[in-house]
Amino acid sequence: MQARIGFSYLTLLLAFSLASTVSAQSRTIDPSRFDEAIAAFEAMDREMIPPEEAIVVTGSSSIRRWDQIEEDLAPLTVIPRGFGGSTMADLLHFADRIVLPYKPRAVVIYEGDNDTGSYGVPPAQIINELNELAAMIHHVLPETRIFLISVKPSLARTEYWDVAQETNELYKKLATENDKIFYIDIATPLLNPDGTVMNDIFVEDDLHLNEKGTQIWAATIKAALMNNNEMQYE
Repeated sequence: MQARIGFSYLTLLLAFSLASTVSAQSRTIDPSRFDEAIAAFEAMDREMIPPEEAIVVTGSSSIRRWDQIEEDLAPLTVIPRGFGGSTMADLLHFADRIVLPYKPRAVVIYEGDNDTGSYGVPPAQIINELNELAAMIHHVLPETRIFLISVKPSLARTEYWDVAQETNELYKKLATENDKIFYIDIATPLLNPDGTVMNDIFVEDDLHLNEKGTQIWAATIKAALMNNNEMQYE
């Protein structure tokens, strides 16, 4: 499938690959830990090529564990490409293999949870990597829309919530500056009126969503996509 990407992209890809390698090395995160998972996606693609002009939904374990994603987002056609434990730098590293080949009309991204909660990545670095990713996507697919899901609150990572909120504000700001980028606020629906996170929406690890939490998550994301004019066709 990668052969469908034009030769004019190769030089830019090399530049972005070098940039993503620098970002990953700067915080001792090795994207090669996902080589097997990415290769598994490519093996699936060889068995059945996903449709072009669909919506790629990618990101960390909150996407990978979303078992009913295709049903929850129907009638939209989605290609799930979540790989658990990933960061924004990991997605930047692998975008040429799990985003660009499908020529999607939209890309939905959930990253930042592990960046802020596991690796202590500064919000400014996350947004720099996101800007590189968006530039890569729009160089090849200038009309593709990018939807940024906010970092969600969780009981397991309350101590990192302030930095997660800072990251969300940067996501929101980027969306106001680029008419091809949109922000999905998943945080507010998961909070109580007093601003604390709901305590009945997680599985045992207090990080990943249970059925109730997933229903809120799915409904919020689907509504954001369906309310966008460009998403009004299957």
